[in-house]
Amino acid sequence: MGTEFELKYRAVPEQIAAIRDAFGPFREISMETTYYDAPDRSLSARKWTLRRRLENGVSICTLKTPGTGDVRGEWETECGTISDAIDELCKLGAPAALAELTAAGLVEVCGARFTRLACLIGDAGCKVELALDQGVLLGGGREIPLCEVEAELKEGSETAAVAFAKGLADKFGLVPETASKFKRALGLAENQK
Repeated sequence: MGTEFELKYRAVPEQIAAIRDAFGPFREISMETTYYDAPDRSLSARKWTLRRRLENGVSICTLKTPGTGDVRGEWETECGTISDAIDELCKLGAPAALAELTAAGLVEVCGARFTRLACLIGDAGCKVELALDQGVLLGGGREIPLCEVEAELKEGSETAAVAFAKGLADKFGLVPETASKFKRALGLAENQK
């Protein structure tokens, strides 16, 4: 199974600028994300997130499933359409139920459009991708600002990654963000705050 371990923080543009100045060099990635669900909402009922994201124009399709703590199941493939990606994600080890749950088709439910500044940081005991995201979350014909910092473990110890992220949060006054981009955009689409 693919896994993802990341810590996410709310930020404001001034915090993003200060972090950008303290680390780097960063690569810039233009992100356009569309989140999908089955017509009966069976994916979100399982807390699964299915998305297609254009990353500097390259189509990457991803399924995320709940895990324990800050760890989630994650499978991704480069694929032109989300429909074509379903079989590929299952071949990579995503739950076989994905094909069954999406057999009736998929509907777009919400999205995000943002710029990510990303860099790899080697810290004692781990390698972390530091991502600075700024843009908007989209849902229900509305949009809200997105400004956050992510620290995603790429290799090494989860404990070391947590220590790095906590030090970053303390130094720059970041507040933990417990809701995913999808959950916040879905809330917007469903007319929630």
